[in-house]
Amino acid sequence: MNFFKVVLIFLFFTTVTQARQPYADVALIAQVGQKYDEFAKKRFFYQQQILDSVVGKSDLEKMEKVNTFYNEVKYTSDMKVYGVSDYWATPWEFLAKDMGDCEDYVIAKYFALIYLGVDSKKLFFTYVRSTQFKEAHMVLTYFATARAEPLIMDNNNRRVLPASKRLDLTQLKNLSPKMVPKEMLEAMMRLKGRAIPLYLKGYAKDFIPHAKEGTAGFNKRQI
Repeated sequence: MNFFKVVLIFLFFTTVTQARQPYADVALIAQVGQKYDEFAKKRFFYQQQILDSVVGKSDLEKMEKVNTFYNEVKYTSDMKVYGVSDYWATPWEFLAKDMGDCEDYVIAKYFALIYLGVDSKKLFFTYVRSTQFKEAHMVLTYFATARAEPLIMDNNNRRVLPASKRLDLTQLKNLSPKMVPKEMLEAMMRLKGRAIPLYLKGYAKDFIPHAKEGTAGFNKRQI
């Protein structure tokens, strides 16, 4: 076998390995098991199965699967889970604890969709007001184009619907996901014994602090 063929084989297997890098790898799952329990570990394995099932599918199919999966997590206020009024958990904390509030669902869905290859420029954190619950709320929105009607991923609804079909929501403000706390990304990338995920390497270059950095109750712990 000549040198050229060896190089081609190496590049092929390197590409396949990178493409199949898990969303949550062995090092992370082991720490989840130590800190929480076996049920938490199983949720992470099931999460990978769910994400793998829509690799290569359309953005809509990815959104529907991701929305349904994370909506199984129990809604619980930050005060009950963390003892503070406003706390933005990492996706790892959210799934490991199996509870969180609306921002936590949005963040978890966002990073899962980034992992699946959905263009981050099409995704926004959107503050809305729920006429059903009479309170402010956050959802993840997807714009196929700049002028397209957004699709809404909401922890209160299993269906991914266009905004015109969500008469129970009134839009207040769109936020770029690049404005979530910078410490969150750092925690996701610095987990002991874990390589920086490929899907976050390019994303990290444009990551900027949240406008309310220091007030969001971000947890300095890594999982």
